[in-house]
Amino acid sequence: MIIDFHAHIYPDKIAAKASKAIGEFYNAPMAWSGSIDQLLASGAKIGVDRYIVHSAATSASQVEVVNNFIISSCQAVPNGVFTGLGTMHPDYADFEAELSRIRTAGLKGIKLHPDFQRFQIDAPEMDPVYEVLTGLDMPVLIHAGDARFDFSGPKRIAHVLDKHPRLKLIAAHMGGYTEWEAASEYLVKRNVWFDTSSTLWKLPIPDAQKLIREHGIQWILFGSDYPMWDHEDEWQRFQQLKLTGSDLDAVLYKNAVSLLGL
Repeated sequence: MIIDFHAHIYPDKIAAKASKAIGEFYNAPMAWSGSIDQLLASGAKIGVDRYIVHSAATSASQVEVVNNFIISSCQAVPNGVFTGLGTMHPDYADFEAELSRIRTAGLKGIKLHPDFQRFQIDAPEMDPVYEVLTGLDMPVLIHAGDARFDFSGPKRIAHVLDKHPRLKLIAAHMGGYTEWEAASEYLVKRNVWFDTSSTLWKLPIPDAQKLIREHGIQWILFGSDYPMWDHEDEWQRFQQLKLTGSDLDAVLYKNAVSLLGL
């Protein structure tokens, strides 16, 4: 079984535009447009069984729109193939009611992208949001790290963990996109999950293996970062980690099942 823990989706009418904007942000070509149909086509090439789908609101006014899209997408794709994460924005006023609403609607947690949303992940105004998430037992997937910015680096994520030790937090991109030394320094051995997305194209395989070994296999999740990457390409990179047996099963699906209660 394969669960892709990190897949972005967008409505068909804006998918190409949204994907292009992401590509420009990272100065990188995008493999796909971000539509649901293309996600299913890409994932089918490696036999993905289930996708954790999400998107991020770049303004408070987008929060409910994005959340409603994720809810409707999960309902539209049959057989539980999609499990959704909603989103939140630091400027959204009634966050407690919205988080409760999306939880009731079946979403399992939220996704934050501080670099897109332009806020520091450990900002004091986010503490009440993290407290509500903790109380609702809703994990938060955070885009982690980018050497170009100071919004979501591993040190800031460590501050969040210090203040909210019971918060279930997933630091995407192995704890820090292009900041893996900082991830090793500040996050290894902490109670935080890493996903493999947008990492293995850049981080040397021996370094990735060392990071996984030191952090613990029970904290690692497979993710593609669709639509940036094609699943087949990501799978080829992932296989270089040479995980086998129970370690492979843990990363591909068992850790995700346990974390989200699937």
